[in-house]
Amino acid sequence: MTKSISILGSTGSIGRQTLDVAEQLGLRVAALTANHNLDLLEQQTRRFQPCLVALYDPEAAEDFRSRVRDLQVKVVSGLNGLLEAATLKEADTVVTAVVGMIGLRPTLAAIEQRKRIALANKETLVCAGELVMDAADRYGAEIVPVDSEHSAIFQCLQGCTDRREVRRLLLTCSGGPFYGKQYAELESMTREDALRHPNWKMGPKITVDCATLMNKGLEVIEAMRLYRLPLEQVGVLIHRQSIVHSLVEFRDGAVLAQMGTPDMRLPIRYAFTYPRRSENPEEPLDLLSSPPLTFAAPDLEAFPCLHLAMEAAKQGGTACAILNGANEAAVGRFLKGEIGFNDIPRLVEKARKTVSVAYQPSLEDILTADAAARQAIFR
Repeated sequence: MTKSISILGSTGSIGRQTLDVAEQLGLRVAALTANHNLDLLEQQTRRFQPCLVALYDPEAAEDFRSRVRDLQVKVVSGLNGLLEAATLKEADTVVTAVVGMIGLRPTLAAIEQRKRIALANKETLVCAGELVMDAADRYGAEIVPVDSEHSAIFQCLQGCTDRREVRRLLLTCSGGPFYGKQYAELESMTREDALRHPNWKMGPKITVDCATLMNKGLEVIEAMRLYRLPLEQVGVLIHRQSIVHSLVEFRDGAVLAQMGTPDMRLPIRYAFTYPRRSENPEEPLDLLSSPPLTFAAPDLEAFPCLHLAMEAAKQGGTACAILNGANEAAVGRFLKGEIGFNDIPRLVEKARKTVSVAYQPSLEDILTADAAARQAIFR
């Protein structure tokens, strides 16, 4: 069980909920990292008294140093600061809750130090899953997923010692705020529309990804890497109620599902207590008061991002890094009001067609493909 943690991305949605769970479990918070939310980071630092705080922006780090000069805390900056937080000897578990490719190098560094990785950063496995999983095997590091869907699968697979017994993984998806709409209707959807997720409270980037279904596409790729299964054995179901978090179908026809309230603190808690479970003060799922549970197939014509992700998964190499980098850049432009909602899949498809794919890529190949994909969004 986890005793001490470093949180990469402590001021985001997952980071804040991680601190809630850490406080409930009595875990030591050894390090915090953030980008620019200095007010919240200062509150967290004063409350949890970490020995290290890292800010990616050097100017923000200098400002923060002056804010906490009365505390015994080391303040560092840049990528080296994130790496120091990820490899801190005082922490046995690293929570990777940063959004985007920035989480890749710190995750690899933490793996090399044999930390438990409480993985909430999709891009790490989407873009460099084979490198990451090979490194985890080589150094003996545990990767315990924090995403609700992958935590559900992880839990359903406990006791399954032979992956050949698995027929397929079924990732559930709420369908986001635009479920049931046609592609033409989505042309007029705004930033505010896309950020109205029906069930979950998350950051803006991942919320838009849920609206386009790209989030589920990234999770399909992540599941392939994490559980070392081909695309044909990973499926998606629309489940509006977000109560069944995912399912595993076995070759004998049995299907195991993990259920719970739509609360990210549940998978975060399990990532810390695995292989055990601890008492949870929150209200448990009450099936008698739950709505009927429904399931449907995703509409790939209305939401082409899911199809684009599956195509990238089939192609392999750096195709997934290109997909992810293009999507991050396109979503960023959408959130700034520079492009429309349906421009996101259009631009991602354009990048996939214009950026060349490298097979059996190195880390540098992956980072180069990511950068090229982002540039393609602005051409």
